[in-house]
Amino acid sequence: MHRQMLKISVLALALLLSACSLPEKNDETKNWSASKLYSEAKDEMRSGNYDRSIDLYGKLESRFPFGTYAQQAQMETAYAYYRQGDQPQALAAVERFIKLHPDHPNVDYMYYLRGLINFNDRVSIFEFLAHQDPSERDPKAAREAFDSFKQVVEKFPNSKYAEDSAARMAYLVNAMAQYDVHVANYYYRRGAYLAAANRAQAAVKQYQGAPAVEEALYIIVKSYDAMGMTQLRDDANRVMQANFPNSIYFKGGPVKDKPWYQIW
Repeated sequence: MHRQMLKISVLALALLLSACSLPEKNDETKNWSASKLYSEAKDEMRSGNYDRSIDLYGKLESRFPFGTYAQQAQMETAYAYYRQGDQPQALAAVERFIKLHPDHPNVDYMYYLRGLINFNDRVSIFEFLAHQDPSERDPKAAREAFDSFKQVVEKFPNSKYAEDSAARMAYLVNAMAQYDVHVANYYYRRGAYLAAANRAQAAVKQYQGAPAVEEALYIIVKSYDAMGMTQLRDDANRVMQANFPNSIYFKGGPVKDKPWYQIW
């Protein structure tokens, strides 16, 4: 019985291996050239058929692993995942390309794309559910996007992506500062005045020049006042008056409320 079972197992394994060695059935692309695969993949991309495009780019790279078509396929694959909304796969494809081709003439684009992938992760950066504690959400993707755009500006100052990267960096600085102010306000409303002051101080130190600094200083003043720390309150108030002498907060606060992530 044991020997019979062994024979059956060996036969099953042999059949499995032979099946794996068979050529793909009905694969219309098996005789396509590199240029044909690339052209078809590009057309699928333009049509929004990202799965098909990614599949064709994968075949191109596996069949023609050397040369410009393979490198271009790697870049296009990253972009296809990005357009598809598959952030992990897109980031993995970008990192792979940068690691394999650090001196590629278009590597600046991959740094830029990495920034875009994180920049457009709006759910984790800028959107919060009403029932969630905002202090539990950290805009990690915003910081990673900022770092990627910063690398474009610093490593490739003449890149055609440098100007847009700089503009996105400015936006992200403002957004991250406003996030800290949002969390500081959250703490203040719940009576955690020391935590509110500390979070607002972090925004002032890290994001000097950002519009949110004005409100951060105001939260510091309010928090110290609520804790009865009059000396620190007065010091913070003097700093605020020196930097924002016409602040709306001296007149009772903003004219109207707006979403915390709306920074303009």
